[in-house]
Amino acid sequence: MDYRVMFQQENENIMERFELSMERVRQMASEQTVQEPYRDYFARTASFISMMEEYLRFLETGDQKAAPAEVLKEWNQKLYQDILPGHYEESYANPAYAVSKLGEGYGQLLSYLYKEIRGDIVFVHEWRLTDLTILNETLIEIYNMFEEGIPEVSAIKEVIYWFVSDYTDHTVTFRVREGLDPSLTFASDIIRDNDLKDLRYLYYFGEYISDSELKTAEFLNSLPEETVRLMADTYTEGYRKGFEVMGRDLKKKGAVQIRYELGFERMVKYAIENFEKLGLKVILCRAAVWTVNTNAGRKAGYYSTSPNRQYDYDHRYDDALYLNKAFKDRKAAVLKVAYETYKELAEAFAGPAVLETFGKEGFAPVNKPEANRLDARQEKLSAEMSNETSRILNQYMPGDETSFTLIAFPVPEIGEDFEKIFEETIAINTLDYEKYKAIQQSVIDVLDEAEYVEVTGKGSNRTRLKVALHPLSDRDKETKFENCVADVNIPLGEVFTSPRLAGTEGTLAVSSVYITDFQFKDLVMTFENGMIKDYSCSNFEDQAEGKALVKQVILKNHDTLPMGEFAIGTNTTAYAMARKFGIIDKLPILIVEKMGPHFAVGDTCYSWAEESPVYNPNGKEVIARDNEVSMLRKEDPSKAYFSCHTDITIPYAELDKIEAITATGKRILIIDDGRFVLKGTEELNIPLSED
Repeated sequence: MDYRVMFQQENENIMERFELSMERVRQMASEQTVQEPYRDYFARTASFISMMEEYLRFLETGDQKAAPAEVLKEWNQKLYQDILPGHYEESYANPAYAVSKLGEGYGQLLSYLYKEIRGDIVFVHEWRLTDLTILNETLIEIYNMFEEGIPEVSAIKEVIYWFVSDYTDHTVTFRVREGLDPSLTFASDIIRDNDLKDLRYLYYFGEYISDSELKTAEFLNSLPEETVRLMADTYTEGYRKGFEVMGRDLKKKGAVQIRYELGFERMVKYAIENFEKLGLKVILCRAAVWTVNTNAGRKAGYYSTSPNRQYDYDHRYDDALYLNKAFKDRKAAVLKVAYETYKELAEAFAGPAVLETFGKEGFAPVNKPEANRLDARQEKLSAEMSNETSRILNQYMPGDETSFTLIAFPVPEIGEDFEKIFEETIAINTLDYEKYKAIQQSVIDVLDEAEYVEVTGKGSNRTRLKVALHPLSDRDKETKFENCVADVNIPLGEVFTSPRLAGTEGTLAVSSVYITDFQFKDLVMTFENGMIKDYSCSNFEDQAEGKALVKQVILKNHDTLPMGEFAIGTNTTAYAMARKFGIIDKLPILIVEKMGPHFAVGDTCYSWAEESPVYNPNGKEVIARDNEVSMLRKEDPSKAYFSCHTDITIPYAELDKIEAITATGKRILIIDDGRFVLKGTEELNIPLSED
């Protein structure tokens, strides 16, 4: 459906305001009524908005669809050039530059506003004139203040605060809708209605299109149909199996949300067909644009390669400009009303199907003092807001009624072996379900006898961890570990549990681990009674900066987190592939977690669904679904959940032993010197021997 038709009534209602605001913005570009250095900011920002108006006409006339690829690429570069690395140092989107030109306080506020205005690229593509108008009007309001003299920073900050707060009814509500409503077909129409061999379609999304998206799409077009269908089938069948193994009824659901990185449209098109055969309509919503809807380090939706990861990093905490208790409460209230409005769509929502990518170079961020950051009070408010959001989501989409699936593929940046790595990734994603089920059950049988597990690193790896396990009441019917084969979490290859916190202690260390956009180096965490006691990394010379990065990205600004999961990865085939091509540091945690023991900090794997029984293929119930923190949900849910779950893996090469210790003190080796030694697991060493 043409989005002009879908938003026709809304756009007609706002049209007069939109046109008046555009006329005023055009005047700003050449006026001399604001003194320097601020005049330059407003003139350049107005010029960007005028360019977006020109692009809107380009769309309205149909010229976009008729234009050759060279013209579309040129437009794409024009839209994003201001934040590309070659231009970013002199862009008002860069808070350091903005502060250097406009001064402390002014720079941060006006850089934030310009960053929000850059959302016009999306709003123009999706014909969202309301979003364009409210941004124009806010810019004009602040411009008018500067025409009367230089306003106080506090006065500008107040305008920003009320702009964000007042418009949450629009920005937050639409975000809820686009994540649930399959009738919003902007992206799915692009995939369905275009010849995917004609790569011009990529420019229709309104995202930054790099060589990565173009090369990925071109590569998928070169694959035989049966190969791409196998990729899609593995992905969608994993989703279906997730409902089956969790004992949830997929037939009660009506929609699934696909999340992926642009370039994989050929596979996504087949996945859409598969989901529709399962009776599910497909939701394709873009990753959040408005800051009020974003989450630092996370993207949920479809997206492209970032034009500049430092730009994303610089603006990750722009909500520091307006986050206070009143705003937290306001957003929660709007969110509740939005889900109540769309409760039928929420009830039909089955959960996300996520396609991740890997292969990009590790990102080494620069911590700029000019960038916005949360203070201690705001960090606490942010954590509270995440918990409140989770509670609202669980009220309308109960965790024990939905499921998900995750799968990952490489992108061309991984290097000259891209095609070979892609081929081997497909093989890893389709390993023998039955074979691994049996191997992993032999590990679980031993772990069910254990009171705790000890994990030790070797060489320079300082890991020394004791992990306490839950007791079993009936060993014939109960088990401590879930036997994870290829369903919600692809590729297969792990057994996992929620540890007891009391008695879980020691040091976790890993030389390198990739979490979201960040490659952590020499990450170290210490635990006491299952809670993080201390942490560090060597990403920066200044240890305090490294500690801050760990707190931001892994602890999600909490002071501490529990160990929510302990697992033993069994996918030695994936590990051997990673070693063969030298790409361990480029793999996503989705695959890395299967390549050795891993430990998740944050919520358990069963958060918000602890009461829902889970059974292994052998019929035994997995009883370790809680820990001492998650049990607090029965008294106060705000104390039970952290709205995060981050995996950290020790690769086999850094691993010495994993030993199961029984109540009588008997020690049973599962891994010794990085190799599996338990009877029934010998086959797992074959790929390691080929390394």
